[in-house]
Amino acid sequence: MTHQAQLDQARKLAGGNGYDFSDCFTLIAPDVRNADYAVVNLETPLGGGRGGYTGFPCFSAPDSYAVALRDAGFDLFLTANNHTLDRSDAGLRRTIQALDSLGIPHTGTFKDAQTRSKLVPFIADINGIKVAFLNYTYGTNGITAKDGAEVSLIDRDAIRREIEASRKAGAELVCVCVHWGVEYQLHEHATQRSLTDYLLAQEVDMIIGGHPHVVQPMQMKQTPSGKRVPVVYSLGNFISNMKTDDTRGGALSLVYISRDGSGKVSVDSMAYDTFYAAKPDPAARPGSALRNFTVIPSRMADSIPAAQRGWWNTFNTRATRLFDTENTGVSRRKY
Repeated sequence: MTHQAQLDQARKLAGGNGYDFSDCFTLIAPDVRNADYAVVNLETPLGGGRGGYTGFPCFSAPDSYAVALRDAGFDLFLTANNHTLDRSDAGLRRTIQALDSLGIPHTGTFKDAQTRSKLVPFIADINGIKVAFLNYTYGTNGITAKDGAEVSLIDRDAIRREIEASRKAGAELVCVCVHWGVEYQLHEHATQRSLTDYLLAQEVDMIIGGHPHVVQPMQMKQTPSGKRVPVVYSLGNFISNMKTDDTRGGALSLVYISRDGSGKVSVDSMAYDTFYAAKPDPAARPGSALRNFTVIPSRMADSIPAAQRGWWNTFNTRATRLFDTENTGVSRRKY
């Protein structure tokens, strides 16, 4: 997300000429690039400056924000979330245009329904394994499309059809990425569990969720056929200017997949790690990433500004306690 304080700091670092987000992901980038395929939720339109760039409640970020995420190593942007229509249909389409011009693959929103039918499923070839990514949101904050723009909403019949289309198109694994749940709740809502059960009945292979702005449990579940499926209810915040204890960071989920000797592809395991979204450090030296809002992985916790380590300790302690208590079959990543 890009709250107003993030926009203001990026403009300040650019000397008032554009927006500089280049340091935001420098420290987490090695973890992102180490993945064979990395996926991120882009929870802001790229409004192109029309109406100015803004934070909450109606977001709009400059294209340089997407460039910084791309350069950090993210391969796919998810765009179906509750803020995708913050700049109405024009902002949704402008976002698509910008991502296309930057060479950034994306899914979840489309310029119209006809385009959705052509572009869904999105299938990535990951080291010879074909993985379909489907992206849905519970809603768009009450804003409706007025000019035919298409947002992939949670609709079970549509999801079932697109899962079937994914397999017909050659997908060996299907990953469903869902924007769902209740904000600021550390435990999944009944609606999340219900949709999870429905997706498991459809024999999907991964379920990865977000929206609550706090982490929620991760579990290895089973489909009716006995297939192991990683389920992440919420990864929390990647980067933002939120201030409550549980919103100051989030988690990475790492899913390991393989093809066996018979050619069958499956999910082997899932791990997680936590990170902290540091606010700018007034004492940071010129050229330091900490001059900006910066995502800091847990293995680099010593880099967190001294004045913010208490916040990190509180966030990480609470998140770790939740995961230790409620995760099933998912452990912290070992370095």
